Amino acid sequence: MSKVRIDRINEEIAKAISDILPTVKDPRIASAGMISVTHVDTAGDLSLSRIYLSVFPTGGKAPDPKELAAGLKSSTGYIRRELAARVRLRLSPELHFILDDSIAHGAKILGLIEKANAES
Repeated sequence: MSKVRIDRINEEIAKAISDILPTVKDPRIASAGMISVTHVDTAGDLSLSRIYLSVFPTGGKAPDPKELAAGLKSSTGYIRRELAARVRLRLSPELHFILDDSIAHGAKILGLIEKANAES
C-alpha cells in the first residue's frame, strides 16, 4: 500500500482514537488525566496499528503506567469496535497501545537546560 495512503489512515485512526478514549468507562483510563495520541503506525496490510499515547495528569498525581496499560489492554475490544464504526476500512487493525514518555522527557530536559542557564 502506498505511503501516502498509510499516512492518511494513520491520521484518521489518531483522530478517531482521540475521540474514543474519553468515552471509555474503565476507571484506570478515566482517572489517568488527559490522554493524547502522539503517533500512529499502521502496518501496510492494515493488520496492526501501534498507537503511541502520552498522558498529562490533571489531578496532580501521575497515573501508574502499568495500571493504565492494563486498562487500555482490557478496553481494546471496545476501542477497536468503535474505531471500525468511525473509520471505514476493509479490515479493522489489531491495536497495540504504547505509552510514550517523550513529551515528559523533553520537558525534563528543557527544565535542566533552563536551570543550567540560570546558574551561569
